[in-house]
Amino acid sequence: MARAFLFVLDSFGIGGAADAERYGDAGANTLGHIAEACAEGRADREGLRNGPLFVPHMASLGLGKAAETATGLGFDTGGTDLLATAFHGAAQEVSSGKDTPSGHWEIAALPVRFDWGYFPDTVPAFPADLTEAMIRTGKVPGILGNCHAPGTEIIERFGEEHIRTGKPICYTSVDSVLQIAAHEVHFGLERLYEFCKVVRKLVDPLRIGRVIARPFIGETAATFERTYNRHDYAVPPPEPTLLDRLTARGSRVIAVGKIGDIFAHRGISEVRKAAGNMAMFDEALGAMDDAGDGDLVFANFVDFDTEFGHRRDVAGYAAALEAFDRRLPEALAKLKQGDLLILTADHGNDPTWRGTDHTRERIPVIGTGPGFKGGDIGLRATFADIGETVAEHLGLARGPHGTSFYKTIGLYKTIGGHA
Repeated sequence: MARAFLFVLDSFGIGGAADAERYGDAGANTLGHIAEACAEGRADREGLRNGPLFVPHMASLGLGKAAETATGLGFDTGGTDLLATAFHGAAQEVSSGKDTPSGHWEIAALPVRFDWGYFPDTVPAFPADLTEAMIRTGKVPGILGNCHAPGTEIIERFGEEHIRTGKPICYTSVDSVLQIAAHEVHFGLERLYEFCKVVRKLVDPLRIGRVIARPFIGETAATFERTYNRHDYAVPPPEPTLLDRLTARGSRVIAVGKIGDIFAHRGISEVRKAAGNMAMFDEALGAMDDAGDGDLVFANFVDFDTEFGHRRDVAGYAAALEAFDRRLPEALAKLKQGDLLILTADHGNDPTWRGTDHTRERIPVIGTGPGFKGGDIGLRATFADIGETVAEHLGLARGPHGTSFYKTIGLYKTIGGHA
């Protein structure tokens, strides 16, 4: 048996990006600043959490060592011992941007070498001809927003007017996105999805990475709440990814969370979704049970990013990390001889940083597998090394991007042709 499980803790960067200054993020460090805030009591919240950041199971996989590799600075792991089979390191992104598609595509062994399109931080943010086409082709009475804004804030600002007028709320950020918020009942969820499909085609010439449906409920600014019926309409990858290579040879790729959306559902065998990190963890565990020889379970845990990173909620982010860590032994218990589990991230979103956007950071690469040698994989030059390592583990030929570190961590005994 050879199976692989790739868990992405969305936005869980560990600082140190060599090109962070180019993005205005020199000094950003999601893990480091959360751990610092916890140690100083600035992430204590009654009824939620208190004290130093406590993630012993990720620490046993080498999270502290990964942080040292990224920045030269670790964090207090409380003296947790490393598992003998654990491996650890960090990876530097080479893709343009600091967004979700770039990070995930590069993890799947396809760096993004082109520049995405972006909307200027002006009001209006969208070109007039695009706005006119959205209204005409999408058959809406107009749009609201048309600016850079955080999602929850713009819904509070325009939600009541949206309900009265039927105009969808359209906004963007420093990422290559056009986000569309609409009420699930008053506007209609399916109508929102159809409108997003129209807009997706309209922004293709502008090389916008994603059009994102952001449904919400509630009747007033005080009661509006985004739902988990978000849907991302992404540009398909320009070359085969690890997922395409696996499905082409007959293996299954089980996507948990928004992975299917990120890859425009290409190279995906099955999609499983749920509301919230813990429900998503349940789905990931079920996918581990169902995965067969040669299969990949690729899971994204989005709450770290959407609920805590973007909202600059340090205590919430810390609590979410601790909750994830408490569940990690359940995944470790499902690993069989020949299995490989990797925990990583797609970018940073330092909740102590200025603004509300992603931060350019290195990412942790930690994991284990029964019978693995484990060890230090160092600083990887690209996230694509993750995908190539999974490819080698699952018996695929080497791809054009990235370098596998499988020989550093690989199995003591030969299994399925691997040593």
